[in-house]
Amino acid sequence: MNRGIVAAVAAYTLWGLLPIFWKALQAVPSLEILCHRTVWSLVFVLLLLLARRQWAWLRQARRNPKILLIFLGTTCLLGVNWFTYIWAVNSGHVVDSSLGYFINPLISVLLGVLFLRERLRPWQGVAIAIAAAGVLLLTLGHGAFPWIALTLALTFAFYGLLRKIAPLGSLEGLSLETALLSLPALGYLLYLQWAGTASFGQVGAATSMLLALSGVATALPLLMFAYAARRVTLATVGVLQYIAPTLQFLLGVFVYGEPFGQARLLGFVAIWTALLIYSFEGLVVERRQRASALSTG
Repeated sequence: MNRGIVAAVAAYTLWGLLPIFWKALQAVPSLEILCHRTVWSLVFVLLLLLARRQWAWLRQARRNPKILLIFLGTTCLLGVNWFTYIWAVNSGHVVDSSLGYFINPLISVLLGVLFLRERLRPWQGVAIAIAAAGVLLLTLGHGAFPWIALTLALTFAFYGLLRKIAPLGSLEGLSLETALLSLPALGYLLYLQWAGTASFGQVGAATSMLLALSGVATALPLLMFAYAARRVTLATVGVLQYIAPTLQFLLGVFVYGEPFGQARLLGFVAIWTALLIYSFEGLVVERRQRASALSTG
């Protein structure tokens, strides 16, 4: 099997199983988890950079204020996304968080049209319209606006948009983002230690170990995805990316027993229908492009 596909499946599977990891830290406040996730992610990526001796990008970042400005934006989006996801999982909203990552690809397509002047193909437009109808069904049927799902989808879609125009690679970009986010995060963790309310080193060895491993749990699937993205077609990645929210959804309903009534089912069915249209259309377009390239070559 293609190594890129293996890496992609592994990355999305790890992302899909992350709720189990965050649930194990449920006794720790979400903000404290976020700060540990940030700081330990920075430690992990710095060790990788040290092993690779990959420091040339630092000079580029220092000399170009535009790079720092772009990554200040991605850092804020990443911080909001990470905090919302951790809070949602540990507050009994795993299903809502899975919805966010189901609709994220469709929002990314829409942002590409609005900001990058990409053309919206007819069936992509149909998929976005059906997904919007699904969100409306969820709002009306569930009696509440799906803010968790939309916050996760919008922050990650805008994050992807900014990373698309950012000049740094995945590892270098993650290093800069975690470095920027670690400044307030480390300050907050030191304050908790000083105040005697910190979880790390005081709640238990298992909790402290999990907090330290949050960096690996964050960076490892990102690096696997970066490896896969260079070796797998965009259409294949587009299909495989639904592994993560599917696993999250199954965990939320069948493991954590979150409510999933008829109103929610109708909204999810509409969004799943939109994703099927979107994925099938992408595969068809890619096959046509391949056939065209072979015929002209």
